[in-house]
Amino acid sequence: MSETQHILMIGTVWPEPNSSAAGSRTMQLIEQFQKLNWTITFACAAGDSDFSIDFQKYNIKKVTIELNNISFDEFIKKLQPSIVLFDRFMTEEQFGWRVAENCPEALRILDTIDLHCLRLARQQAFKEKRTFVYDDLLNTDVAKREIASIYRCDCTLMISTYEMGLLQSFFKISTDILHYTPFLLNPIQEKDILSWPLFEERKHFVTIGNFLHEPNWNGVLYLKEEIWPLIRKQLPDAELHIYGAYPSPKVTQLHQPKDGFLIKGRAESAHDVMLNAKVCLAPLRFGAGLKGKLIDAMECGTPSVTTTIGAEAMHGNLEWGGAVTDNSEIFAGNAVNLYTDKSIWIKSQNQGVKIINQIFEKENQAKSLIEKIELLQNQLMQHRHKNFIGSMLMHHTIAGTKYMSRWIEEKNKHLQ
Repeated sequence: MSETQHILMIGTVWPEPNSSAAGSRTMQLIEQFQKLNWTITFACAAGDSDFSIDFQKYNIKKVTIELNNISFDEFIKKLQPSIVLFDRFMTEEQFGWRVAENCPEALRILDTIDLHCLRLARQQAFKEKRTFVYDDLLNTDVAKREIASIYRCDCTLMISTYEMGLLQSFFKISTDILHYTPFLLNPIQEKDILSWPLFEERKHFVTIGNFLHEPNWNGVLYLKEEIWPLIRKQLPDAELHIYGAYPSPKVTQLHQPKDGFLIKGRAESAHDVMLNAKVCLAPLRFGAGLKGKLIDAMECGTPSVTTTIGAEAMHGNLEWGGAVTDNSEIFAGNAVNLYTDKSIWIKSQNQGVKIINQIFEKENQAKSLIEKIELLQNQLMQHRHKNFIGSMLMHHTIAGTKYMSRWIEEKNKHLQ
């Protein structure tokens, strides 16, 4: 079956693998689909980006689509993909009902990237200076929207075991409509390890992350206000190099060369930046999903210090490749120890290799995903019949969203 597949991927934004972990995730899925010779069309309603992939190079058809516009209906009727993958729940909200109406036999897959309702509820709890509890999720409209989107789709890809467990235990969602697909990574081999710069050849600390992502910006503030002064006190010649796409003026204003706190902006290559650093710092105080910066660090043999949120669902039962703590003083102490003690550093580097090779082993995870897709396609009618809540929500979505969208379409016609 897999030889004849045509997959339509609908993105919230055009994929930028050098700007965000989400962009890298999208490319990992694309790589697996192309290995099977699937035809890929990538559609998006966002404006063009100078940093997105070269679609021609990857032999992917690029299509710009419009929100609240009947032109999408004509587009998908003509395309008739066998699979439609929505990148994030907002995309499914906009286009899912149109896909269901015009291409009912297509398998509908949602890739959450991270559980938005979890990230935003944690962010709100942090802002209110209190501990996040699961019940916080029940008070958010985002949770209602995101869980509804999960039900409306035939399958939802979950990147995090923690979030998979949350959906099953707290929201009581059946595993029939969920599938665990973490980052799909090449194993680190001996030749890779031998090519890495040695402990003595590396210098300085690094942190990296798209500044449009609130947890990253908050992490940089935490470094600036609490953690970096403690590290700098013990290592007066060390520098912290801060990389990230889309730095705003409030970010660049933090640049302080005299304190070794250097805002570097967008990195041409996250791997090059990570390879030459001695230690990666990721003090994330809220967030969800998996952390691309910590994957990059481990893939480059760079030990890291992070928080429990940062390391969440990243290392299974394995010891972390560095240190994990939520206390700023202990965080700084761990960072200094890694930076100065070669034996701790090498042990942490080896641990990172184990995590990549055991937790994110690409072949088995990719095989499991393709098997799930084919199983669902073979039993699609029975599968949807069992997912009554999903059918009910799609019925009401088509009834409600459809007419709201049609009203916006008409309104837009009169404005032109």
